[in-house]
Amino acid sequence: MSTPTTTVRPMGNAVRQGLRRGGRELHQTATTRQDLISNLVWLVGLLAPLYTLRDNDLAGTGMSVAGFLLPSMMSMCVAFNGMLGLTQQLIAERQDGTLLRLKALPHGMPSYLIGKIVNVAGIVLIACAAVTFLGIAMLPDVSAGDTGIWLGLAWVLPLGLLALLPVGAILGSLIDSPRNIGLVMVPMFALASVSGIFYPASQLPVWLQHVAEVFPLYWLGLAARAALLPDSAVAAEIGESWRHWETVGVLGLWAVAGLLLAPAVLRRAARRESGSTMAGRREEALKRSV
Repeated sequence: MSTPTTTVRPMGNAVRQGLRRGGRELHQTATTRQDLISNLVWLVGLLAPLYTLRDNDLAGTGMSVAGFLLPSMMSMCVAFNGMLGLTQQLIAERQDGTLLRLKALPHGMPSYLIGKIVNVAGIVLIACAAVTFLGIAMLPDVSAGDTGIWLGLAWVLPLGLLALLPVGAILGSLIDSPRNIGLVMVPMFALASVSGIFYPASQLPVWLQHVAEVFPLYWLGLAARAALLPDSAVAAEIGESWRHWETVGVLGLWAVAGLLLAPAVLRRAARRESGSTMAGRREEALKRSV
């Protein structure tokens, strides 16, 4: 009969291995010029509209259009560069045989997943910090001295990442080819359009509001707006409330469910990997290149 000590020890080893793996990958990304550029070049696309709209006032709010867009940019950063970034990495590493090799290692799957979450989360947090600091520098209605901004972001970004990154891992375990990533991109843009990212969700039909409230992207965007926008902006939200406790509850549920489900889905994907599967993929790739 196993004791609590023997049960906990393997999980502790997996966590330590995952943290070390994620730290090494993050260091490699941060110190490799090509990797750094490929991960941060999209910041230009995010910041360009903030710069061009910095002098345009949003009617009836007393703030600029760019200031209103800043939390939306940050939410999109977490969703697309975090969740979808992890999805793309897992698809690529299934293709190159990484999961096949991990099957033979002790604690291979859990430590791999933890490492990927640490790596991608680190990249996203660096990008969000850059967006925030540059947004503050160019927007007069966002102040670096407002402690509410930093306190709000300090809890919503980690919780949002924990809610979304396991979903990215699950999608990366289920999608067989990088060519099928569009199957995720299109629904993600549709979900963003009803989640208050581009315009207030309170203006949508009630049934669409309820659909948006099921998914973590809406709550991430709501919390980001609560942190970065003035209190008067709450009038545009559903129920005219920032709903902090509901945000913590929904994001927390997604995080717990994802962290419990993702390792099982990843192990199932690894079991399907074999030498013959890898050979078949190489043959298909050669046929497409001819």
